[in-house]
Amino acid sequence: MSITEHELKIKLEGIEDPDIGEDIISLGLVNDVRIEDETARISLAFNAPYAPSEMELGNQIREICDEAGLEVDLRAHVGEEHGFDDEVLPRVRNVIAVASGKGGVGKTTVAANLAAGLEKRGAMVGILDADIHGPNIPKILPVESEPGVTPSEDIVPPRSDGVRVISMGFMTEEDDDPAILRGPMVNKFMMKFLEGVEWGRLDYLIVDLPPGTGDATLNLLQSMPVTGSVVVTTPQEMALEDTRKGIQMFNKHDTPVLGVVENMSSFVCPSCGDQHGLFGTDGANSIVEKYDVPLIGQIPIHPDFGAEGSEGALVKDDESPVQESVEEVVGEIADRIGETNRRTVNEHTSDEPDDRLPTEVED
Repeated sequence: MSITEHELKIKLEGIEDPDIGEDIISLGLVNDVRIEDETARISLAFNAPYAPSEMELGNQIREICDEAGLEVDLRAHVGEEHGFDDEVLPRVRNVIAVASGKGGVGKTTVAANLAAGLEKRGAMVGILDADIHGPNIPKILPVESEPGVTPSEDIVPPRSDGVRVISMGFMTEEDDDPAILRGPMVNKFMMKFLEGVEWGRLDYLIVDLPPGTGDATLNLLQSMPVTGSVVVTTPQEMALEDTRKGIQMFNKHDTPVLGVVENMSSFVCPSCGDQHGLFGTDGANSIVEKYDVPLIGQIPIHPDFGAEGSEGALVKDDESPVQESVEEVVGEIADRIGETNRRTVNEHTSDEPDDRLPTEVED
């Protein structure tokens, strides 16, 4: 005797969200369950494509359906009913802001590797170089062509190995030309980059914010539907002090802080293999404990993960000693995005009648 939709839903109650600690049915993460022609068609309120935790949840659902003798067709959908209704960037699933309290800590390098890493996993990714006065993204992610223009005068981003890129660096004639702009002009360019770019459909838009907590950063936070922010620091106390200010800025603007990436966390001697904390040790841990934010990862000093704008700043070699650290950071950020979105779904689901899911899945 074949399994019913209601019985399948009961089996799905045995799958626990690894980050929230409740089952996916109670959290409202299952939109709909249908069984047609021995195929389970399941709609999930997932919104972080290629996040390891959500891929694992999908694998558990497939195992349950396989044990029940069913093929499975999984779909992901979140929308206005889950609190995801954005007029700005409506075709972008997630906006990730990458920030730093001060310059020179590797913020742009982390942002570029995050974009490239997510694209490598299969996601559709764009990156917005919002650092108007220091647009270095095109140096790390060299594009294949110049920006295009649509008939409606929207900018079409060029691509770098699949990643769509927009930067102030495209607007200057020479790489060394300075962007001498006052506040109003900076805001004008930023709004053009937000509202006048044909991004297409994106799973993730990475925004490389200007360092510090100035007007440009504040205006962007007020204008963009930011899913979450990543703060980059080094172990030095001066960098940590500015990082604390950045976290407080995000908290005041109700922007979730996904976590902290500690760059230049240590130096591994290529000769002896010993690890040395050139800029101090465990510096980011004090921030993690005080502000209750995760430490996403620690990236060591290595030529493959060089200073912003260097030829080695984008890690492409799977055999690179720093590759594992970068991959872990990319996966962890995707997981934190997924957790943030699933908690948002749960908050909206908890306001609905308790019989919502049974009504949806039963004939």
